[in-house]
Formats: sequence, structure tokens, C-alpha cells
Amino acid sequence: MRIIVTGASGFLGRLLVGRLLRTRTFGGAPITRLVLADRVLDPALQFAGDPLVEVVHGDLTDRLADLFDRPVDAVFHLAAAVSAACEADFDLGMSANVDTTRALLEAARARSRAGGPVPRVLFASSLAVYGSDPALPPPPVISETTVPLPQSSYGTQKLVCEQLIADYTRRGFVDGRVARLMTVVVRPGAPNAAASGFLSGIIREPLARLPAACPVDPRLQVAVASPRRTIEGILRVAQAERGTGPGRLEGRLPVNLPALTVRVAEMLATLRQVAGAATAALVTLAPDPAIEAVVGSWPAVFDNRRAAALGLEPDGSFLSVVQDYLTDHPAAVTVDLPRGAG
Repeated sequence: MRIIVTGASGFLGRLLVGRLLRTRTFGGAPITRLVLADRVLDPALQFAGDPLVEVVHGDLTDRLADLFDRPVDAVFHLAAAVSAACEADFDLGMSANVDTTRALLEAARARSRAGGPVPRVLFASSLAVYGSDPALPPPPVISETTVPLPQSSYGTQKLVCEQLIADYTRRGFVDGRVARLMTVVVRPGAPNAAASGFLSGIIREPLARLPAACPVDPRLQVAVASPRRTIEGILRVAQAERGTGPGRLEGRLPVNLPALTVRVAEMLATLRQVAGAATAALVTLAPDPAIEAVVGSWPAVFDNRRAAALGLEPDGSFLSVVQDYLTDHPAAVTVDLPRGAG
């Protein structure tokens, strides 16, 4: 079982690789090679000493021949330019998201023609494919059958890739699966260029005694998922067998990963509950219409039944999301917490 992970040095990529190396199996079969591909090399090196791991460094489109020079059983395609970066630079988003994804699909198609299995391709999409249009307002609860109407270049690019994967799957070139990710919080480390990055920042930075800005109205509802639940969802969608019935992947529809719906104000209240009023006061309101326009266009309430059929459930509460962060990243928390907060 030879598996490729693109974007392997990213936050979710590292979590996914760590999980695969702990189990050393995929779909019940032993992994014989795990190929980690990324433009950024250093974070992937933490896995380089494992005998299963091969690290491929460089622009993905330049390294596809190396990645697909042997049969490939599965690909986790996580590499992407993020939302705010795509809105600021249209050409970057089209190149990094659409052009690179199509090139990867073509390489997978050529590999299967040359011999070996039809690669199973898991694409990490986003709730940003949805949006509101005056001519077709969204329903109060979003499902996989809701018409996607993205209101950002990032969401449009993700939707284009979804449709390409669906057609390559229909034609039998790949076995494509699409997992639409909710906003993942709390992400550790430095802020990234995602429009939704503040949703992690308003928790992560205060817990490290740093100020944070909230660029949206605290009454805004958002759909979030913890890193743990997100990785669980990606793996479950990728490994599910096709067919009907519990635990099986039916049809070519994407799977919206389970969403926990919260208001930003509830997130701030949870921070206050966990770390106290002084820590919560490190967050200031700093309205940013550009960020609110992007994040506010995303739906917040989802029908989770398709994910539930695969055995996936949303986080139980935002408190549990924060407690996961405290448990998983204790060195990043420098404030004094009340006893029992973690």
C-alpha cells in the first residue's frame, strides 16, 4: 500500500501523517510506503527517520513524475493556497488550487493506465463552496444537496476541483472522494493567511498571553471542528468502501464533515470560562469588513446525516474543543488556568 500526502508539512498534513504512522494501515491493509510531498520541507522531517517514509520536496507540479513513477494506492490531497491569500492574489489561487489539482489528477490517471490500481484520491475541500446569492438564498440548514454558490475565489476554486474529481471518478480514472472541511479550531502555531484564522487566534493568542483581534461581529455564527474530529473525518471518508448502508460511501457526492455551530461570542465566553476574565480581555474588537464579508458568507448550520452514516459526529461543545487544545499543546499555554480547566 503506497500512499501520498500532499501538503504534508502543513498542520493537518502533520496530524494525518502522524495518525497513519501510528496505525501503519489503510483500509485494513499495511502501508508499505508513505510519501510526504510539500514545498516546505522542515516540518515533514520529523517523520523522515521512519522506514515507511519518503520525503519529496518542491513545487508539487514539478514533482508529480517522481510521486507517480510507481503505482499509487491512495492520495490525500491537502496542499492548497488558503482563503485570504486567494482573494488577494487570484492567479496564486488558480495556480495552487485548480491547476495543481488537475495536474495531480492527470498524473494519477496516467499512472493507472500504466499499470497498477486506480488511485483513491481524497480531496480536502471546504465549507467555503457555499454562499448566499440574492436570487437563490441558502436554506437555513445546509446539506450536500444544497446548491454551492461560493462568494470567494477560494470557494470557487475548491468547487471547480470537486467537479473535476467527480468527473474523473465517473470516468474511472480515479476513485475520488471529497471531504468538505469546516473551519478547524484551535490551530496551534503562528497565524496563517486564512480569512478564518482569527477563529483560532482569539483562543490561541490569549492563552499564550498575547493580544488578539476579533474582526467580525461577535454575534456571527460559524461552523467549526476540532483538529481531532477533522482528521478522523478525512480518514473515514478516504477509507470507506463504496456502496449503500452504514459505514459505506454512497454515490459521488462530497461529504460535509460534521459541524459544531457556535457564535463567536460563545467562543469568547468559553475562553473566559477556561482562562478567566483577564485572559479574555486580551481580545479586542477590530472590525474588518473584508474578512467579515468572506467568513460571513459561509453557512453555519449543517445537516450532518451523511457524515453520521459514516460514523462521524461533531464535537460535543466548544468547551471540549478548547480542552483538546489545552491537552494537545500544553507548552503553548502560558497563562495560569483555574484548577481543572485542562
